[in-house]
Amino acid sequence: MREVEYRSHGVPLEGYDLTRGDHRRQKERGEISQAARRMADEDAAKCRADPAMAERRRQAFENAWKLMQSFQKQDHEVMRWRVRLYCGHIVEMHMHYSYTDPVTGGALPRRCSECGAQGLTIVAYEPIGLLGERPESQSAPPPPPKRPTRAELERRVEALEKENKRLRAKRSL
Repeated sequence: MREVEYRSHGVPLEGYDLTRGDHRRQKERGEISQAARRMADEDAAKCRADPAMAERRRQAFENAWKLMQSFQKQDHEVMRWRVRLYCGHIVEMHMHYSYTDPVTGGALPRRCSECGAQGLTIVAYEPIGLLGERPESQSAPPPPPKRPTRAELERRVEALEKENKRLRAKRSL
């Protein structure tokens, strides 16, 4: 697992004051959310008009869901983040450990657990730590011994022949 240097922004979260940039990002998020909702509604209307298209779409979503479920992350691959939302509440979020911050990782809570507001931007954040401990690294088996070269083998044969001669001479005495 590679080492990641995690970033913080707006710490301490309790004393963070919203900036003009925060207000702008929240407004943009709201506009994007409305446009996405309109597009989804138009698409849903097309699917209702064409049952075959609706069935293909349902099957595609089901396949995508199964694929996403097959990628289970281990606890040591999940970073916990403490984030301050635009509404002012501080919540905990989880993301894959490879992201340096929750904003670039695309972390978006479905709704604030404190006030229930939806579609809020993250205005400040700090890493808490991994969800679980990394398992002890399993030592890799030692590499197989390298094959001796022809020259090494010839030297070994020569040494053994000398040893054999010496032992035979000793035995004959």
